[in-house]
Amino acid sequence: MAEETMPAAEANEVVETNSYELAFHVLPTVAEGEVARVVDDIKTYITNSGGTIGIEETPARIELAYNIEKYLEGKYRKFSSAYFGWVRFTTDPSTIAAITEELEGDMNVLRHLLLKLTKVEEEHPFYYHEALEEEQVANVDVEAALGSADEVTEKKEPEAAVETTETEATTASTETKEAVDESAEEEPKA
Repeated sequence: MAEETMPAAEANEVVETNSYELAFHVLPTVAEGEVARVVDDIKTYITNSGGTIGIEETPARIELAYNIEKYLEGKYRKFSSAYFGWVRFTTDPSTIAAITEELEGDMNVLRHLLLKLTKVEEEHPFYYHEALEEEQVANVDVEAALGSADEVTEKKEPEAAVETTETEATTASTETKEAVDESAEEEPKA
């Protein structure tokens, strides 16, 4: 049997790949232990289409900013929370349509967003759940610094004194202006 050889033009052909980030919401009706299986399914869609998985953020349950509707089991259902996560991958741009089609057919995915990453975005991933934790810690620190409601009220009282001082300053300024006007009306002595 004769060996088949690849023409030189095809051998030198380089397939262009881009970096992408797929952010997704998994339905809150999925059991917490089953969310990992849904994420594995998503990664399988990517690898079956020729993509290479990179870094990811494990989904965690969050409250949504607004209700999202999805047509399930013959009716529209509203969801106010979901498991949010993302995965980064590289692939040939021609495979994106197949990945998107698989995601739209997955009944466990509430919503997804696929973005092509820039070089800067590739180098600086944003970990949503870590940022959310840091924000919550910062809020707790601010509340601790403010103390109880009584301390906050006590801190506002000096502000009232400042307003009174400003009123007194305005009155004093008006009196000074009147005195200057009176002295200007006097005729100079020659």
